[in-house]
Amino acid sequence: MSFRLTYGIEAVIPVEVGVASVRREVFREKDNDDQLRINLDFLDETRDKASNKMVKYQRKMTEYYNKRVKLRRLEIGDLVLRKVTTATKNSAQGKLGPTWKGPYRVVHYSRQGSYHLETLDGQRLPRPWNIEHLKKYHQQM
Repeated sequence: MSFRLTYGIEAVIPVEVGVASVRREVFREKDNDDQLRINLDFLDETRDKASNKMVKYQRKMTEYYNKRVKLRRLEIGDLVLRKVTTATKNSAQGKLGPTWKGPYRVVHYSRQGSYHLETLDGQRLPRPWNIEHLKKYHQQM
């Protein structure tokens, strides 16, 4: 499809050139020029169809994603655990080290899904954290 959008005709692979086929047998220079002109006339329509198909596909993917995504929000003052990433992991602990660190307190909500945290003794973490890397901490009584 992309070859046709770019050049206005279907691609002919090298195997087709060497092997006798119906497509090669009916090929005539004059007919080919006429066909190229016809294809050029329909090129805008072909592009529009491809563009519409792409927009429809993207819309379906967005709907599919939005059906399954669960919007999570944290309130200022909530206690959370922070995921230990490869960059923040202590290599001396190996694979059996903790996967969550905390608890931390949410102190600021900067934009959708981005939270500034501080330790329980009031020391702020240097950068905001995405909700994807946080989970709510529930204290046991």
